[in-house]
Amino acid sequence: MEVRWSILLIIIGASIVTLIPRVLPLVVLSRIQIPEWGMRWLNYVPVAVMAALVGQELLMKNGEMSPLQSNLELLAALPTFIVAKLTRSLLGTVVVGIISIMVLRFIF
Repeated sequence: MEVRWSILLIIIGASIVTLIPRVLPLVVLSRIQIPEWGMRWLNYVPVAVMAALVGQELLMKNGEMSPLQSNLELLAALPTFIVAKLTRSLLGTVVVGIISIMVLRFIF
């Protein structure tokens, strides 16, 4: 099997470009002390990312805002969020979400 140098260089370059954003922050942040306000700020990053992902899935269809009157996913999210808040159970939340969307699609 012959290896073309251009393909090999592309693979090595892609590896470096992928590795740098993952390793560089670890190297830099392991040597400095992040202030308390910075640590508090970083605590909100997972919540913000999750809200952005869930909000986009619930409110957007094909790159446009979905009309709220016909948005079954948003309606199914209501009991799902209630179960998530009350039980803090991932399995219960997923089951309620799936059952909610199944029932709503069967009815409508």
